[in-house]
Amino acid sequence: MDSPERDALDALDLRLLRALQIDARASFSRIGAALGVSDRTVARRFKRLCDLANLRVVGVTDDRGPGGVSSWIVRLGCAPDVAERLADTLARRPDTVYVAVASGGTEVVCGVRDGDGLVLDRLQRSAEISSISAHRLLRSFHQGPLGRVHRIDALTPDQEAALRPAPAEPSGGTIPRSAADDVLLAALRRDGRTPLTELGQVTGQSESTVRRRLERLRSTGVLQYAVQFDHEHFDHGFRVLLWLTVAPAHLTRVGLELVGHREVSFAAAVTGDSNVVVSTYFATRTERYAYLISGLRDIEGIGRVETASVLRQVKQLAHP
Repeated sequence: MDSPERDALDALDLRLLRALQIDARASFSRIGAALGVSDRTVARRFKRLCDLANLRVVGVTDDRGPGGVSSWIVRLGCAPDVAERLADTLARRPDTVYVAVASGGTEVVCGVRDGDGLVLDRLQRSAEISSISAHRLLRSFHQGPLGRVHRIDALTPDQEAALRPAPAEPSGGTIPRSAADDVLLAALRRDGRTPLTELGQVTGQSESTVRRRLERLRSTGVLQYAVQFDHEHFDHGFRVLLWLTVAPAHLTRVGLELVGHREVSFAAAVTGDSNVVVSTYFATRTERYAYLISGLRDIEGIGRVETASVLRQVKQLAHP
């Protein structure tokens, strides 16, 4: 029966969130069939999560490349009384995709999509920021949300298999972006679940053409989907950012090994002395300690390890 307490999120809510993370555009009927509930129940739960947990599905576009938008992960050192206010200000900017207060409230970490460098220039000029390090993102080994729901066992293997979309056909490389593509991607950045009929109307194309174009954009890595929600309703453990120093020859192997760890929700190669950033989640302090002393030990190529505990996640779409 679909009658949860007004402010309580239950197992079905978690299963729905996990289903959306597997296929963000899956229909309510397809999700309902996999979860064993009606599509009307899925629709009600989806609306409740939008109202209660600010659930959003958004299209995330990769604009890197010649003339494209550069993506950065920026660490800002500041006083604790400044950190919260600075994080809230950055979260309101359209060019930030992730903002968190970390390191005991003395650091703000944010993901920035910065096409002209103006944002980074303004941050460097701020008198309230005591230190700044900007790390350009070189490669994402796993691009997903940074929260706990990404890795919990909310669904059975059969349910996950029923929801998982068909693998995108390999692409022979980059594809030219048309004006219709730009309109399509802009609509998906506002709402990643915009129906095909509406996408067809705004682009002036048929639904079948839009469907094929979405698959093409996904197969080339231009388009991905992110499930955004307030983690306060779910998280009772510890999110920790790891900044690793890895020998350049081992970067790819280390990154791919890391994203195979259950504790890891995101890993990327970046510029700077600490050239790999990793987002991890632990249910207890004991798990966190065990991972630091044993989980990283067997990965060849990792040198220095710096940890930064996340106190509050202010904004999350996805990493740039």
